[in-house]
Amino acid sequence: MTADLAGERMPSAPAAVRVATPAAPAAPAGAAERTLIVLEAALEHPRFSDVVAATGLPKATVHRLLATLVTQRFLATDPAGSYLPGPAILAIAGRALAGVDISAIAQPFVDDLVATVDCTVHIGYLAGDSIVYVMRSDSRKPYTMPSRVGHAAPLHTTGIGKVILASYPDDTVDRIIASAGLARITDASITDPDAFRREIAGVRSRGTARDRGENVPGIACIAAPLFDHTGTVRYGLSVSTLSIEHSDEQIEAMSGPLLKAAAAISQALGYQGSAFATTTLGNHS
Repeated sequence: MTADLAGERMPSAPAAVRVATPAAPAAPAGAAERTLIVLEAALEHPRFSDVVAATGLPKATVHRLLATLVTQRFLATDPAGSYLPGPAILAIAGRALAGVDISAIAQPFVDDLVATVDCTVHIGYLAGDSIVYVMRSDSRKPYTMPSRVGHAAPLHTTGIGKVILASYPDDTVDRIIASAGLARITDASITDPDAFRREIAGVRSRGTARDRGENVPGIACIAAPLFDHTGTVRYGLSVSTLSIEHSDEQIEAMSGPLLKAAAAISQALGYQGSAFATTTLGNHS
């Protein structure tokens, strides 16, 4: 499947890793559950008829619950009568997001990924012109990676840095390259701007990024994006190993469990996409 990866922000992704969207539930008996079902539907479907269809509840019930939610400021309406998030739910969301701890949210999924690939797993985020590791989980191998939590690394030589860069439009990538530079960290580092642009284009096409000893000699990794509730790539998730232990083909084969873990973490961060795969990268509105 193909897509313009510098186009819309909210992705319309193919089926490399499917994340099922729950079907509309049968009409629940509890009033509290009915209210939550209607609230969730109204946040996704602004028109009354669509909320009714999504919930499967009687029109009278939906109308009454929507009116209550508007009165309590969990929903608001625009002049056309469409439903919007209200100030009460926005305040709650703000407080919740302010307290997000990516390590706590990601830990069970990272543990599963480490057990599956038997390699070190990192999570990092963009900080200025670098990526900073916020999480590292090691396998039971007799060696460990030289990285550490809080360590900053260049964007252009790391899988996480590349996968975050690939989520931005070309002009933004060019500005970051101009600001940060493409320093030679190892003999494998990509230092030519045109070559690096081609590298980022490849990342967008695959949905994963590779580091082939570009940051630390002899260490290779494969990385995938992590999306937040807005569909923005805030973090990257990577699997790191020794180049002598795994071939390129074996590292590429890790993309399956890597993307599955990245999809699960993204959902836990509030990402609402119905699918998660390659065309998510570079999509902006």
